[in-house]
Amino acid sequence: MSGELLTTGQAAKLLGSSRQQVVNLCERGDLPFVRVGAHRKVRREHVEALLRPKRALTRDQLKSLWLHQAVAGGLVVDPDEVLGKAAENLDRLLRQHRGTMAEVWLRRWQDKINEGVDSVLRSLTSEDPEAVELRQNSPFAGVLSQSQRRKVLESFKRSVGDRAA
Repeated sequence: MSGELLTTGQAAKLLGSSRQQVVNLCERGDLPFVRVGAHRKVRREHVEALLRPKRALTRDQLKSLWLHQAVAGGLVVDPDEVLGKAAENLDRLLRQHRGTMAEVWLRRWQDKINEGVDSVLRSLTSEDPEAVELRQNSPFAGVLSQSQRRKVLESFKRSVGDRAA
């Protein structure tokens, strides 16, 4: 079952590592987790994703990551403003995309926002496959000003150039 929740001990067994290493992955944000009481639980699909070789991000995915990292900067400065804008966008987008795959990803964003700032930050800045897909259906339009967006894209072009896939 892809949505199956595992203990850190079960995850460690699958990864061939120690329970502490799984906890460290969770704390670094490399392995998403939820708390059930005092215990961390991880989704089997996230543990299995760690076992698969990581594919390099495409140029568009990397550009999206840079833009969303800039959004993350705004989020830590003014969480209420950024999450408020995202909630407004989500309401509109959910009405527009009812019954589509985009709705599924938008609802996942809604869940992340409900989980709190830390969960949103992980999704904005992670390279894991779920975060990459989430950013393709982002409710954060309008959080960056046009000037900020342009500066991020100019920095991206200077820093990454043609190196990205």
